[in-house]
Amino acid sequence: MRLRTLPAAAALAALFGPVLLAAPASADSSRPIALFGANDTVVDGVHQHVFISDAYNSKIVVTDFTGNVVTTLTGLPQVRDLELSPDSGTLYAAVYGADKIVAIDTGQLTKTVEYPTGDGTLPSRLAYADGKLWFGYGDQWDSGLGELDLTAETPTVTLDLAVGHDFSSPPMLYADADNPGTLLALDGQISSGPIVVYDISSGTPAVKVSADKNGSFADAALTPDGQNVVVAGPGGQALTEYRLSDLSEVRTYPTTPGARTVSIAPDGTVATTVLDSDDVGDTLVFSNDPTRPTSVRNLSHSWMPGGGHSISWSADGSRLFVLTGYSDSMQFQTVDAPRMYASTLTVDAPAKATRAASLTVKGKLTANLALPAGTPVQVTRTDLDSPNGKSLGTKSLGAGGAYSFTDTPPAGGKVKYTVTYAGDATHLAATATDTVDVSRATPTLTLNNNGKAYDYAQSVTFTAHLGTTYKNRTVEIWANPYGADKPDKLVKSGTVNSSGNLSVTLGLTRKTLLTAKFAGDARYAPKTTTSTVGARVKASTALGGSYKTHYTSGHTYYYFHQSKDPVVTTTMTPYPGRKQLLQIQIYADGVWQTTTKEYFKLDSAGRSVVTLTGTPPIGPRFRVRDSYISGSGDSVNTTTYGTWKYLTFTS
Repeated sequence: MRLRTLPAAAALAALFGPVLLAAPASADSSRPIALFGANDTVVDGVHQHVFISDAYNSKIVVTDFTGNVVTTLTGLPQVRDLELSPDSGTLYAAVYGADKIVAIDTGQLTKTVEYPTGDGTLPSRLAYADGKLWFGYGDQWDSGLGELDLTAETPTVTLDLAVGHDFSSPPMLYADADNPGTLLALDGQISSGPIVVYDISSGTPAVKVSADKNGSFADAALTPDGQNVVVAGPGGQALTEYRLSDLSEVRTYPTTPGARTVSIAPDGTVATTVLDSDDVGDTLVFSNDPTRPTSVRNLSHSWMPGGGHSISWSADGSRLFVLTGYSDSMQFQTVDAPRMYASTLTVDAPAKATRAASLTVKGKLTANLALPAGTPVQVTRTDLDSPNGKSLGTKSLGAGGAYSFTDTPPAGGKVKYTVTYAGDATHLAATATDTVDVSRATPTLTLNNNGKAYDYAQSVTFTAHLGTTYKNRTVEIWANPYGADKPDKLVKSGTVNSSGNLSVTLGLTRKTLLTAKFAGDARYAPKTTTSTVGARVKASTALGGSYKTHYTSGHTYYYFHQSKDPVVTTTMTPYPGRKQLLQIQIYADGVWQTTTKEYFKLDSAGRSVVTLTGTPPIGPRFRVRDSYISGSGDSVNTTTYGTWKYLTFTS
């Protein structure tokens, strides 16, 4: 439940830490990681790995420093606490569900040795001190302190070493090589649980000092010299530092309620996470100077996880690793400049504005460590005239980090104002934007021939006319024939002529939606106009079975014997599902009167053959017509009436 690094790494951080911390930029990252929860997190600075135990899934996930999974160690039932050996060569894992402690080679990332702790012991907490691995075990009031002596020729386990206190749950254990002979135990699960400091210099624990600190501790971490402990408590509500020699209070770190987990860097910088039910900041880093404000990050919009150690410093103290989320939806967060103060930058521009008229943009730049008046921010305007952005220079912060400036946008459309703070030695850079919808004039755009209908395959010229614009004089003409099998197609694109016209000639075989499009420019808005035109089908009708033809009464008549059935053959432009309407009329009482109307389906070639049966009267005049009615079987063409064919019957 704590960070373990090599002393050499700490020395390196002392030499080079200030150079790293002065960097004004941050490359924080967040990566999804397959964890149900994080029971413990240990950083291996030698091999550049992070070990995370997941008791729910009985595994240890090993990642690099960006959260990329290197490997997963499985078969570790309800694995809990992790502890790194002083040389970083071995990782010890308390395997709660198998009553054992497992040793893992950190170089090969393989399990090497298992140390049974006894049936029903349920080991869950670990601390390495004076060549021994101390462990908290058991369940609730049946809990105790044990040791695994790794210095013996045959490592041995000893139980029931919790002299002087009856633990209500397995003790949370902490030790540091810089304070040999000392083991810290916290009874963290009840409000009356104390902090117990053991003297283990004789090999057998003896209570050195014990004090009730209101218990319910969520996590703890030792200071780099091992002399003090910072506890997420009491009651999980505060972050408090105590001196191990007498458990007197050294410092209280200001946090919101619900301190979850804590870690301390080699230079003594304390970091913690809090519940953050108000979503205002979940990760806090405290300066070693108590007079300086806290650095706050908001890494997650969900409550921060509890019940485990989920925050750790890198071995050199330059980065912070934080696990956020719950239930197989966790994120591995890497904070690259944790001591620096996050800057919050806002930009507020009007939602709408008039082109070529003045508007005001305002905003604020704030941080926990306040920025002085006069701090510069860079402003850029991006619009249709300056798609790559145009610098508007720098603006200075006023009182309380506020700033404002006026601008007269020369171009209409979406105008974006970007304000950037470059950061400094103690503040992170920040960028914010806001967009204004700036008015543009409406251009004139027309397209002729709307509502007209044309014969099949007739060539028709369509002309789009564009009125006054600023710079753009390009128009597109699109043609979308009716029918799902014919896509919308660009048929002409170009610059209009001196009269503002652009024309295209098309052969129409179907009803067609023509669209003229103007994309707009910096002063004139986009415009679209349409024209829908019809196209008739190509159709012919033939009569078969007549014995002669004769021109009379202004028409050519086909003569049929009364015993002969006329055959009407229709040929029409084909289309799937198309039908033709056959209409028969008789001339009676001085007018043509319809006797029959019926639809017949055309074949794939557009043909329909209908035989007229029955015993027609001799002498009267008849006529037949085949027509295409839009909507009868399809709608891709305009209704087209065929030519009447005239006939009569004789004996």
